[in-house]
Amino acid sequence: MMGVMAREETRTLKSTTAHPSATTPEKGAVVPAPRAWAVRLVVVGIVLSALNLRPAITSLGALLEEVRDGLGMSGTLAGLLTSVPPLCFAVFGVMAPRLARRFGPGAVVCAGMVAITAGLLIRPYMGSTPGFLAASALALMGIAVSNVLMPVIVKRWFPDRVGSMTGLYSMALALGTAAAAAVTVPVADTLGGSWQSGLAVWAGLAAAAVLPWIPLVRDRGPAPAAKGVSRHVHARVDGAGEVRHVHARVEQPALRITRSRTAWALAVFFGLQATAAYITMGWMAQIFRDAGVSAGTAGLLLAVTMVMGVPLAFVIPRVATRLPHQGPIVIVLGVCGLAGYAGLYFAPAAGAWAWAVLLGIANCAFPLALTMVGMRARTGAGVAQLSGFAQSTGYLISIPGPLLVGVLYQHSGGWGLPIALMVGLMLPQMAVGVLAGRDRTVEDEAAR
Repeated sequence: MMGVMAREETRTLKSTTAHPSATTPEKGAVVPAPRAWAVRLVVVGIVLSALNLRPAITSLGALLEEVRDGLGMSGTLAGLLTSVPPLCFAVFGVMAPRLARRFGPGAVVCAGMVAITAGLLIRPYMGSTPGFLAASALALMGIAVSNVLMPVIVKRWFPDRVGSMTGLYSMALALGTAAAAAVTVPVADTLGGSWQSGLAVWAGLAAAAVLPWIPLVRDRGPAPAAKGVSRHVHARVDGAGEVRHVHARVEQPALRITRSRTAWALAVFFGLQATAAYITMGWMAQIFRDAGVSAGTAGLLLAVTMVMGVPLAFVIPRVATRLPHQGPIVIVLGVCGLAGYAGLYFAPAAGAWAWAVLLGIANCAFPLALTMVGMRARTGAGVAQLSGFAQSTGYLISIPGPLLVGVLYQHSGGWGLPIALMVGLMLPQMAVGVLAGRDRTVEDEAAR
């Protein structure tokens, strides 16, 4: 009897830790491993969700002048729109881990896709600036919670493929970003020149992203078990020697994320790379136009910068997970950014395509940051806390950057001071990125 019980306990532990769709420790029922269709559905859901995490922002940028004219929006208010996305990401992103614990990550991401769909569909037709901003905030709320929970879902469903799955997710995100920037205006022209239709059409892509998550709404399985975590198993055996009930209990100490230096370094790194990305998206085309580049070519240069993230966002996370320290990648990306800024200052028109490529490479600090979120925590709960903390804090840090660039540009009448600011922000980004890339976990640091 004891031999049977021991074998059953071993099998039960394997089934409950092999995959997140296994039984929760509290219920203790023995559940078979997930079917292949469920894993494929998660992959489809991750890709479709990632495609929808930036079109709400870049489609608006492509039609901002038409939106301003249509709503009678002042120039100052239109400028503030560049800081609304990181503000919403910071405010709403901090709610994601708590919502995930209560309802499950799949359910929260599904609700996030619904919010994006509703926000994108109604905002062009609100007829007023406050209504437009409110509907935009609804879409950005859905983006915020999904931003935070994507690394959590990757860690739970693909614990042995964090790099490749993060790369796939980041590549899809970059593709959605570039596509919205490139095709929104042509689509609006095709639909009769209506900026409302050009913005609303992206709700269709968001609606498609809802579908894969519907069968996964009830998934609340535990994160993959971590090394060093205490696990207790109790089994009840009947007279025939068969196990009738197995109960597993995992004891995890409370994680005080703010005690971790790595968590703070990763949050600052995330914030500074987000600052650089929003400055690039908001102002790079204007830098080229002021240097004499045509508006159409300036738009293509910005698209090149965004498209660079498609292949590199897949490669960089895979390389990062193979290195014990991600600092060298941080340095390479930072040097590319510094070279791109130097080019914008000394010869913005002459080497425009080279500077666009270099800044596109530098912007791939985003997928690297997401990969490090998955690597700097051992448990699914740790990843959720670290992702929420790093992204919420980071997006708060990124809010002033695009506004400050605009203020410096307006008061100085040129791009010397704004570019100097960009260089000044890249140097600490490299420093904290090296600290965040060290081989350690937030659980260990918080426990000390």
